[in-house]
Amino acid sequence: MNPPLAERLRPRRLEEYIGQTPLMGPDAVLRKAIVSGNLPSMILWGPPGVGKTTLAYLISQYLKRPFFTLSAVLAGVKEVREVLEKAEALQKKQASKQRDALSLFGGEDAGETEKVVEGLDGVENGRPILFIDEIHRFSKSQQDSLLGAVERGLVTFIGATTENPSFEVIPPLLSRCQVYVLQPLSSSEMDTLIQRAVAYVEANYPLRIRLQETEALKRISGGDGRKLLNAMEVVVGESLVSLGKAEAGEARRELVIDNKLVTSLIQQNLALYDKQGENHYDIISAFIKSIRGSDPNAAVYYLARMLAAGEDVKFIARRMVILASEDIGNANPNALLLANACFDTVHKIGYPECRITLSQTAVYLACSPKSNASYMAIDAALAAVKKTGDLPVPLYLRNAPTQLMKDLGYHDGYKYAHDYEGNFADLEFLPDAIKGTVFYEPGANVREAEMRKRLRDWWGGKYGY
Repeated sequence: MNPPLAERLRPRRLEEYIGQTPLMGPDAVLRKAIVSGNLPSMILWGPPGVGKTTLAYLISQYLKRPFFTLSAVLAGVKEVREVLEKAEALQKKQASKQRDALSLFGGEDAGETEKVVEGLDGVENGRPILFIDEIHRFSKSQQDSLLGAVERGLVTFIGATTENPSFEVIPPLLSRCQVYVLQPLSSSEMDTLIQRAVAYVEANYPLRIRLQETEALKRISGGDGRKLLNAMEVVVGESLVSLGKAEAGEARRELVIDNKLVTSLIQQNLALYDKQGENHYDIISAFIKSIRGSDPNAAVYYLARMLAAGEDVKFIARRMVILASEDIGNANPNALLLANACFDTVHKIGYPECRITLSQTAVYLACSPKSNASYMAIDAALAAVKKTGDLPVPLYLRNAPTQLMKDLGYHDGYKYAHDYEGNFADLEFLPDAIKGTVFYEPGANVREAEMRKRLRDWWGGKYGY
């Protein structure tokens, strides 16, 4: 049985690697570390299909180092310890060979000794590399089991994750690793990958491929190289079936790939296309959009899909905390409280019991009134800061801890709100250059309608409320 096209086209040399120019370009920080051989332990953080596993393998090949790999889904502390014992045995074997070489030359000819050490048969040089895929799925105790080996330099650790390592990797381990962020493939990088796939297919099948359009392939993959090659495999495989078996001596048949063909074939073969569980982001997207769209039935359905697929329950809970502020906000402030309580509960009791709390929270959020006003406000404010820079804070709003600052007018003219009727003092709080700018526009819901009225009573027509 042939391996998937994505596996057959996996790069075998560092020069064949596609993407991640900020990290792997000629003068990029990670490439310099690789070429110098001064490789730190690291976390590769990025979405699926951007080359995390491939990069770890290519690094080991380039440096000619022993390479151990574990999947956090399947491995536990026992498997980690077994690998670390093998790594330690390799290091001892290498050290022994080096001592023998030094003894042979009496330590007098360093150049000759180095040649002998480099040429030792059966011994790979350098610290072993331990690659753990989906490191975010390791528990605290499992991650703790790596610490000693990383600290002692027994292995160079490379972890791959699709989740923010600040949340998913324990601080002691994270502090000993460089974090490199990998990005989805760009349009031009996907073009390169498509051309590589076309060359492979034409070299191995009786087809001549004409790429009439590639937009659908790129859109379906979303910058995920593995998805892109899986889509190509579906299109080529289905086309071979429809064209029928070529007769002996028959010329190559032409396959014209356009957006219509790609879309129809991928839709027909969706199960095959997602056979490796690569619709992780599609399902979480549908889940969030169902809650945002106030459909509790769809929200619970997609929640069940994720639970059945073994999705990390903390990931689901964390996304609902984000949604509670982004999509509900002050339309129902209790939503954030419940989402936070759900996140805590998931940590405390785990799966399967926490499925009930996740369901309760998803239903509550879906049934809540919606507002993205706070989300829009902070983005508008960040855009203003980027445009206007560090505008001076009005003097009367500045802190005045020293007499000099008081003499310069710091704090002078400030009105303490609680000294005024209704605990409100009419004062300009924004820098002069942007005074009167509206960042927060209350949403169209009962709670924020009350907030709009209160703001209008306070500020009159200043902000247009």
